[in-house]
Amino acid sequence: MYSATDVIWVLIAAILVFFMQAGFALCEAGLTRAKNTGNILMKNMMDFCIGTPCYWIIGFGIMFAGSGPLIGGLDPLIQGNYDFGTLPTWCYAIFQTVFCATAATIVSGSMAERTNFKAYCIYSAAISLIIYPISGHWIWGGGWLSSLNFHDFAGSTCVHMVGGLIACLGAAMLGPRIGKYDKKGKARAIPGHNLTAMALGVFILWFCWFGFNGGSTVAMTADADMELASLVMFNTNLAAAVATVVAMIFTWIRYGKPDVSMTFNAALAGLVAITAPCDCVTPVGAFFIGLVAGFLVVLSVEFFDNVAKIDDPVGAVSVHMVNGMWGTLAVGLFSNGGDGVAPGLFYGGGFTQLGVQALGIVSVAAYVLIVMFIVFKVIDKTIGLRVPAQIEIDGLDMHEHGLASAYSGFAINDMTGMDMDVNENTDLGEDDYEKASKAQVDAAVKVVNKKTIVDGVYDTEMHKVSIICRLSKFDALKTSLNELGVTGITMTQVMGCGIQKGAGEKYRGVELDANLIPKVKVEVVVSKIPVDSVIEAAKKALYTGHIGDGKIFVYNVTKVVKVRTGEEDFAALQDVE
Repeated sequence: MYSATDVIWVLIAAILVFFMQAGFALCEAGLTRAKNTGNILMKNMMDFCIGTPCYWIIGFGIMFAGSGPLIGGLDPLIQGNYDFGTLPTWCYAIFQTVFCATAATIVSGSMAERTNFKAYCIYSAAISLIIYPISGHWIWGGGWLSSLNFHDFAGSTCVHMVGGLIACLGAAMLGPRIGKYDKKGKARAIPGHNLTAMALGVFILWFCWFGFNGGSTVAMTADADMELASLVMFNTNLAAAVATVVAMIFTWIRYGKPDVSMTFNAALAGLVAITAPCDCVTPVGAFFIGLVAGFLVVLSVEFFDNVAKIDDPVGAVSVHMVNGMWGTLAVGLFSNGGDGVAPGLFYGGGFTQLGVQALGIVSVAAYVLIVMFIVFKVIDKTIGLRVPAQIEIDGLDMHEHGLASAYSGFAINDMTGMDMDVNENTDLGEDDYEKASKAQVDAAVKVVNKKTIVDGVYDTEMHKVSIICRLSKFDALKTSLNELGVTGITMTQVMGCGIQKGAGEKYRGVELDANLIPKVKVEVVVSKIPVDSVIEAAKKALYTGHIGDGKIFVYNVTKVVKVRTGEEDFAALQDVE
């Protein structure tokens, strides 16, 4: 007999969990650079759309079509008979489908800004086909861990730790983004381009988490169901709030000011940590679980950034893997014996439940890491896991999706905003022109120096040098000109294309007239410094040997006036007080 109340409750929860995809998309896009926004949005859409049929085809059967210790069974297209109590099979199937998609989408943020999109689609499918279903069977499908009374109410291990482990492994195998570490290995900040989107994403995730955890009661008929769902929601909210406050205070003390992105990450960390024990702890337990999560997420981000050197643009490893483990262990510490779970260490239950929880973490981690290492290696050896350096520097939107900008039509005036960050570090570890053969470099930068001093007197001919180049090369160009002694530089953000017309792309099947590419125009006026020296310095700084290195234009200047002093021409260009 089905229960209309239970079915409506679970279906509404499934809808909320699905909407978490929007939260993840906004959060990840906001914490990465604008040039990769379209790619992030596509990945969050496609992991759900690829994962849904994959889980329907074999994933659900592997997870629930039997009670074997290691695997459920094969039930292609979900045709078997299942008993989910008061819920129809399809009700429970959609509920588990959205959980599966959540595990897959966690990986997106950690491997952002340098992953081959084809590779992402393939390993996302693997997560939905075999990774989540098998580990999920062990925990929720009647497998060997459930027989040991391993407890994970809504998925700290089954969803979040699994996704976080894959994210950590993938980020480690990919290597850091270009410019994340300097030549001495010191981490550099690569700020996200839109904290508004990030914050909205976190609020959406927090809102949807009430369905994620609350809906995992999968019942709302009896008084006991109502009490349990109410406790779960209260604990969920409390742990998240406490973790957020703790991280704000901790970063305030540690960094001198409260860190915005870290504080919002802590809200998610608290939500992840309470997901496993939310049904079997009191609000006091939830308070301390959130408190630890608030400290843990900050220290974890610092560890992976500065010690492990694993570049995680959005903090997914620290939020989901680390706090997924913490939440799983918290069951063995704070369980008060409710909902059929053995009491934890702090409630007189000894180390039994804690040991089972630790065993679950180790076994699931071993399975996930071994299988996904093989999957990543196969992908890397076939189609490639990471995009080439130049594609990464230009942005995945342009090369992977033919999208000049995810913000087309918006005026970008903030020099430090969006992705027009002129100080964005793209240091490859050595200058590009040194990578090319000596003959190529000599041919590219060879100039004839003209005599500029006659009888000890400077030739006062003045020149304006206008340089059009890549956004990513501005920092190197600025440094080169400063070393040469050029004291006045004007930089303008521009959009344009050369004779290649931006290598015409299509939008919704219609070819664009020209794909205008973000560039910068750098202008200097020189007299004392030989113009040919400026040209040589610019060419060396900008040369890669690829289309799009830019152009240099030289103009004669007939008049210069320094407003402050009234000096003119040669005198006006000298940097003297």
